[in-house]
Amino acid sequence: MIRSATLTLQPTIQSIADNSRLRLLSGNANVPLSEEIARYLGLDLGPMIRKRFADGEIYVQIQESIRGCDVYLIQPTCHPVNDNLMELFIMIDACRRASARQITAVLPYYGYARADRKTAGRESITAKLVANQITTAGADRVLAMDLHSAQIQGYFDIPLDHIYGSPVIIDYLLAKNLPDVVVVSPDVGGVARARAFAKKLNDAPLAIIDKRRQAHNVAEVMNVIGDVAGKTAILVDDMIDTGGTISEGAKILRQQGARQVYACAIHAVFSPPAIERLSSGVFEEVIVTNTLPIPEDQRFPQLKVLSVANLLGETIWRVHEENSVSSMFR
Repeated sequence: MIRSATLTLQPTIQSIADNSRLRLLSGNANVPLSEEIARYLGLDLGPMIRKRFADGEIYVQIQESIRGCDVYLIQPTCHPVNDNLMELFIMIDACRRASARQITAVLPYYGYARADRKTAGRESITAKLVANQITTAGADRVLAMDLHSAQIQGYFDIPLDHIYGSPVIIDYLLAKNLPDVVVVSPDVGGVARARAFAKKLNDAPLAIIDKRRQAHNVAEVMNVIGDVAGKTAILVDDMIDTGGTISEGAKILRQQGARQVYACAIHAVFSPPAIERLSSGVFEEVIVTNTLPIPEDQRFPQLKVLSVANLLGETIWRVHEENSVSSMFR
């Protein structure tokens, strides 16, 4: 079991192995992460048939009885997001029809999260729509990691446990013992996230990048609020998509005299041209977690991938045993 300065994980493997009512099932989205979670819990992933018909329709069949069981379905809704969402709905429905006692959708990454409000007329609030669909499919509760905005928790009409992967990154940074650290928010909207990160990183000072977004996935950096000259700047965000925001932020930090620039994010979405931007040499290191699968062709020398499997596994166990989840982060 991992022990750290920021997480309290309890040794529970033996009691988990003795519990016959807990079941773990995995979709296709990130099987390696699901296997790591299962290893932490001392369990095997439940046997399933997952396939596609010739017309692209998804088929799922659970290969063991789950009647009366508490089932945890692990499925980040990442690219291809619509396929992975549909597979999640089908798995939930299969569990419901198989008389599972409780169905928990474990979402290491929640797709469509950025469509969390209307910014113009005649738009959909897709984050709410997806929440409705998960509930309608038959999920009894949701376990999500680092939602894009806190308000998404209120979009679900079923219980939701929201956990954060930042302690895994913070422990890694503390072990590096970096000098003169300043935590930087890449935009005003991420200030609360960066402030909480800085507090856990030995109360490091905070800086903010002021930018103007002119279109989706296009960001124009304007200036830096705070002192970064001669410091080790750590840019903190919840996700890296095309890498435009965080790479432009790194460039202006360098221009303002930052000695080193690190990028930290929980979700490595890495849509083109993210790899070219992140590997351009502007970052000392790009630190992400494995909530999403990162294929070999998207890896580069500066990339560091940390695992959140133990954190998710411990949370699953605490939810199953009806113990406190928030106490892990104290």
